[in-house]
Amino acid sequence: MAHAIDSLDKLLSTGSKTGRVWLVGAGPGDVELLTVKALRLLRQAEVVVYDRLVSEAVMAEVPAAALCIDVGKQPGQHGLKQQEINQLLADLARGGREVVRLKGGDPFIFGRGGEELAFLRQAQVRCEVVPGITAAVGCAAASGIPLTHRDCAQSLRLITGHGRAGEPQLTDRAYADPSQTLVFYMGLRWSASIAAQLQQQGRAADTPVAIIENGTRPEQRVLITSLAGLAQTVAQQQPVSPSLLIVGEVVRYAPVGQRADAVAQA
Repeated sequence: MAHAIDSLDKLLSTGSKTGRVWLVGAGPGDVELLTVKALRLLRQAEVVVYDRLVSEAVMAEVPAAALCIDVGKQPGQHGLKQQEINQLLADLARGGREVVRLKGGDPFIFGRGGEELAFLRQAQVRCEVVPGITAAVGCAAASGIPLTHRDCAQSLRLITGHGRAGEPQLTDRAYADPSQTLVFYMGLRWSASIAAQLQQQGRAADTPVAIIENGTRPEQRVLITSLAGLAQTVAQQQPVSPSLLIVGEVVRYAPVGQRADAVAQA
């Protein structure tokens, strides 16, 4: 259960010992994909500062006595700003607390873990990182899609689908390479633009695309379409966040039987 930020006065007071912050990857949602170290830290946690994409199953491993602070961001509703989250982590550790900063996926792959680590180092707060299975790896595996394959995909590129300015700018001609798998994080909102830009850069319109909604979780849904059909598929099927986009020939290996919907290639 999340506690209000304004009720933390006692936790933020200076303690007799110096605490630390653990930047912990929670993986894409399936609790059994947590690392052994992450699970141990969660089960002995005193304070957990967690993001929106951390699943309920993972949060269920946190002791009932622990203070859980929700600092998750949603589109148009960012709650605490990143600088405020950074400061909260530092203040909690300075108050003598052992803090688990719990992030969906891996802290260092589009998780802002690098920003938090840099801030804590500057503040001279001890910080340790526990990696997690990132969404690209977890969702692809759960969907039966290989991210690389000797016959069709010799490289892999992880791309943010939502930059600081919002809409991504895909100006690199290398995006046209058919032997490269592209994985877009947070790309659902700008999926139509992503599809159009990739085709402008030279990627074939019939390149297969997988939309993986709630990957690795019981409610996982996989939609198969193409670059040309991506915008229509999103409009018709209305996938929700968290959703991952996988673009490339490897999508053709997705088992037909496990798809929630298969959209004809354009």
